Amino acid sequence: MAEHTCPPWMSFTLTNVFRRMAHDPNKILARFLKEGDTALDVGCGPGFFTIPMAKKVGESGLVIAADINEKMLERVRKRAAKAGVLSRIRLHLSQKDRLGIEQKVDFALAFWTIHEVPDRKRIFSEILHSLKPNGLLLFAEPRIHVTESRFKEMLAAAESAGLKVQAEEAICLSRAVVFRIP
Repeated sequence: MAEHTCPPWMSFTLTNVFRRMAHDPNKILARFLKEGDTALDVGCGPGFFTIPMAKKVGESGLVIAADINEKMLERVRKRAAKAGVLSRIRLHLSQKDRLGIEQKVDFALAFWTIHEVPDRKRIFSEILHSLKPNGLLLFAEPRIHVTESRFKEMLAAAESAGLKVQAEEAICLSRAVVFRIP
């Protein structure tokens, strides 16, 4: 993953009440997760989506929270413990250039993170490799940082990795799609 990533000291900007108003995790994730699922949060940061994902997958499910920054993963650990869902979360320290997830998942989320990754085809290939048959990837990028043409380049990288757009998603302040395995 890239050198230009959100520093841990700015993580409060990723978990505040204003963001929750724009990106209500429960509304965004509602139709993608169910009890017992295994999910992957790519570039989880401080766990804005990780914690709600863990609640949705329940006691029998698992969320893999992947990030390249140990301090972000520590923030997830603390927040998950406080929320009572730490036992449902596996923290995974990725490398700058490799996601490194071997476990198969039902659902993957890459929310406002792929624009920070230098080798997009590789990251999409790794996400594809982690998806179970019929697995889905919700991919969203911030409109403020990612132009439409750059987003289309990312979509092309995902498709060249083997993913297929299933549908566009309407998410506030974002360009977003759902991918599936063809």
